[in-house]
Amino acid sequence: MKLTRDRFQQLVQESMKVIPKKYLKQIKNVAILVEDYPPPGQNLLGLYHGVPLNLRGSYYGNVPPDVIVLYKVPIESLGASEDAVRERIEEVLLHEIGHYFGLDEKTLREIEARRLKIIAKKSEKEN
Repeated sequence: MKLTRDRFQQLVQESMKVIPKKYLKQIKNVAILVEDYPPPGQNLLGLYHGVPLNLRGSYYGNVPPDVIVLYKVPIESLGASEDAVRERIEEVLLHEIGHYFGLDEKTLREIEARRLKIIAKKSEKEN
């Protein structure tokens, strides 16, 4: 589903609400950007640029913000409705924030699998 850039960015802002407050309070100096496409030759939905929180020492400070980029067109291509695009944005945003906290791909995939099971169970109960 193709959305306007403004609507997509609005969904990104709304998706920040799915981040538990105890983690949201720890996110400092991070810019969240939307770009249409990932760099050429890369098949990405999002990307984290920065120094993960768990690798920062006492020396860390006076630095430009870390950056999380969400790639609009690939994310939209995976959703047939606005709700599906919103869910994908939430998933990608949570994944990239996980990298901010220093989580590796394997750990993030495990967390995402558990999250999907919870969502599926919730959906079954509603139907």
